[in-house]
Amino acid sequence: MCASPLVQVVLYYVLPGEVVSGVPLDAKGTRLKYPLNGLRSMFVSVGIMVTLAYLGVISPTIAYDLFPQLVFTATVFSYAMSIYLYAYSLWCSRSGGRYLTAETQLAAHGNSGNVLYDFFIGRSLNPRVFGGLDLKYFCELRPGLVAWFLINLSMAAKQYEKSGGSISASMCLVCIFQAYYVWDALYSEAAILTTMDITTDGFGWMLAFGDLAWVPFTYCTQARFLVDHPAELAPLSVLGILGVKALGFWIFRGSNGQKNEFRSNPHSPAVRHLKFIETASGSKLLISGWWGMARHMNYLGDLLMGLAWCLPCGVQSPIPYFYSIYFTTLLVHRERRDEEKCRKKYGKDWERYTALVPYRILPYVY
Repeated sequence: MCASPLVQVVLYYVLPGEVVSGVPLDAKGTRLKYPLNGLRSMFVSVGIMVTLAYLGVISPTIAYDLFPQLVFTATVFSYAMSIYLYAYSLWCSRSGGRYLTAETQLAAHGNSGNVLYDFFIGRSLNPRVFGGLDLKYFCELRPGLVAWFLINLSMAAKQYEKSGGSISASMCLVCIFQAYYVWDALYSEAAILTTMDITTDGFGWMLAFGDLAWVPFTYCTQARFLVDHPAELAPLSVLGILGVKALGFWIFRGSNGQKNEFRSNPHSPAVRHLKFIETASGSKLLISGWWGMARHMNYLGDLLMGLAWCLPCGVQSPIPYFYSIYFTTLLVHRERRDEEKCRKKYGKDWERYTALVPYRILPYVY
């Protein structure tokens, strides 16, 4: 498929795009460079896929027809990458420091000495190969997100085929919602450079399997479910679902955009009015705007958008709601890990901050 890692690697190198710097990695202020061409990669991938389907080279329903085989291939590939990442990190760290550079820096939480834990969480922070291919950054947004989008298109094509020429409103909502999520993530590609995944977490099995296998093949559950169980939606139901989606997206994009803008340029007119506290380490923690309502407002937006993806499937089965249940668990766990990291990093400043912003994700509730 056009979302295969090999195709996406080629597009990563050949497509034009702005090159930006990530966050400082050390006291010297070392920053790695990242190309922002993910959105172009998605458009090219879709174009190739549609062209091949039109020419009859592949079936537009290929993702539905070969779903088990694709899941197996992605799983094997993610394990192979995880083994490589672990072995490479050991080679770098045991070379007497000779090969420990910004590109091979080890993650703070991935070097416990417990082989299983370190393999799971990841030892390498910014593993790079082939003269600049940042494996973690690459896998975070592509090929997983591109594959997810293409799989949904294939599911819609399968429903069209099975129904004799129609696509349900519920399938349209799911595909449009999730396509917009993918588009927005790639359009706002620079924002990921300040997230915990990039700045803190190592790249091990957790992220490799999550990015390459889990995301594309579980996030498409609603579209795949609707192929065989089309749901009819009343106009009021459609409006309600659209409202949940819009609210979630407003919170998600507004909070993430505000955080990224403040970190990139705190003197920007868009964020210079925000209040913050300065910690002993020199970091600034926002206590107004989106981030004054809860310490992880972006998670709330994400959860609402995820719920909107499930609602078009109705209540005929709990299966489409697996995503919401799983994602809530994931984000609460991630929020707890982030809290622990920040408490250690900021000490008493963190206690002062949490007193000013007491809610974690949902204002006045949690």
